[in-house]
Amino acid sequence: MKAAYDLFTQARYVGPMRSLLVLLLVAFAFPANAEVVSGPAHAVDGDTLVLNDRQVRLAGIDAPELDQNCQRDGQAWACGEEAKRQLDSMIGGQTVYCQGEGVDQYGRLLGTCSANRVNLNASMVEYGWATAYRAYSDYYLAQEHRARSAKAGIWGSQFALPEQHRIAAREASRPAATTAAAGRTKRPSSICDIKGNRSRRGDWIYHLPGMQYYEQTRPEEIFCSEADAIAAGYRRSKV
Repeated sequence: MKAAYDLFTQARYVGPMRSLLVLLLVAFAFPANAEVVSGPAHAVDGDTLVLNDRQVRLAGIDAPELDQNCQRDGQAWACGEEAKRQLDSMIGGQTVYCQGEGVDQYGRLLGTCSANRVNLNASMVEYGWATAYRAYSDYYLAQEHRARSAKAGIWGSQFALPEQHRIAAREASRPAATTAAAGRTKRPSSICDIKGNRSRRGDWIYHLPGMQYYEQTRPEEIFCSEADAIAAGYRRSKV
């Protein structure tokens, strides 16, 4: 899908004959139900935009939530709002082109988008305003590694992964009775038995006791809570 989107992007900047050839290749590369949308757009947050009155979630990346703060030099700063500003700056009033990859649970189009020849998904990760969303894609791991090394954007501060922030927000919003009941069945925090495994393909996955592959998994790291595993960059095993 990513290779097909690259072809789609190239087709808009080459001569008529080459463009026709590239578009023919795109026709075969994209799935029959693929959706291409374009038009003016603006950012909703660091990984979501509105294009033609439709919300598009930038696939494969995860930016700080709009209400999320990071810590820098001992001070809180609104990194979620800054990520949104950065995405709006990259759009820069230009026409945005998005290749759809399906729809998420909230009805948003999942897509890879570009503006002014800039891949917005990749650039948000490259400049440190979003993380590679390992739970769904490994497209942007190289960009995240470079951003980490350069301490770019949010990597120059201390922050919770967006997924971890959402989990904490859900826990905080749960009714007190529900939270208390969950606490009675929760694994004691002193038990550290969550296995974090890194596959040869570069997938970082954690396994809980009782999961299908827990016993045969050889861990690189052991965690006491799922939040700790997510903060370290792992995603939960699907089986």
